[in-house]
Amino acid sequence: MRIAIFGCGAMGSIYAGLLASAGHEVIGIDRNKAHVDAINTSGLRVTGASGDRCVAIQAYTEPPDVEVDLLVIAVKAGHVGASSAARSLVKSTGSILTIQNGLGSADVVAGVFGNERLIVGVAQGFGASLQAPGISHHNDMKAIRMGDYTQGNSERLNSVVSIFQTSGFDTEAVNNIEVVQWEKLICNVAYSGPCALTGLTVGEVLDDPIVGPVSRAAAVEAWEVARRRSIPIAVDDPVAYVQDFAERMRAAKPSVLLDIEAGRRSEIDVINGAVEREAMRVDSFAPVNATITALVRSLEERTIAEGN
Repeated sequence: MRIAIFGCGAMGSIYAGLLASAGHEVIGIDRNKAHVDAINTSGLRVTGASGDRCVAIQAYTEPPDVEVDLLVIAVKAGHVGASSAARSLVKSTGSILTIQNGLGSADVVAGVFGNERLIVGVAQGFGASLQAPGISHHNDMKAIRMGDYTQGNSERLNSVVSIFQTSGFDTEAVNNIEVVQWEKLICNVAYSGPCALTGLTVGEVLDDPIVGPVSRAAAVEAWEVARRRSIPIAVDDPVAYVQDFAERMRAAKPSVLLDIEAGRRSEIDVINGAVEREAMRVDSFAPVNATITALVRSLEERTIAEGN
């Protein structure tokens, strides 16, 4: 099968590496020219929880003039609108899989590609980062859950799940992907904003006597909003839930922190910021996550201004 990874960065490279290792023809698309050049010169290397492998794939900074059976959109939430550039890549019978952090990105992708062919994925607990151009590392490899954008369990969905399963991912189809998105969001809000503000790793935030309680309060608040929204999440104890999550990847830096360190805009608005918006839908408030979001936005502005 020919598969294109749109956003072949830290996480996208893990998808590309394992899918290529399983025998699929993989095309990587990413704006990072140094990363693309390194892949084309020396291959794509993926290290960490899935082992150490180097695969040969073709990489591009812009979508090439080819057709693919599956388009995986792995850009960050703020860039999903750019996936319109890859619209001509997908065969009329092809599928689109979009995998982002937080809430709301799939709606943007649906506006580009429509509802019927769209599958929404949630990657849980990978802790991916680019160590150098052409080299992606991940601290863990927990699970990927996928669901039809329109809900249900289609033949198309099961086919894409099978592709990922046979490539080495712990992947399952779910009937309600919104539940999985919220369960991941509870973990994300506990560490994305707090790590970004302090520069601490996930494990350091877990252990810190000052930042740790803030992290746990953000998680509890997201859990409470999910319950008010009647999302049928399978989380009884949000504190234990996010602590177990952190123990699996203590050395990881969330993507929001990596963006701050690189002087880029982060996904904070669809992670901690999403809790405040979802709370407003049920006439409630989320002051912990709202405060964390505002502080990270302020830090972003200063960091970007200094970089310029």
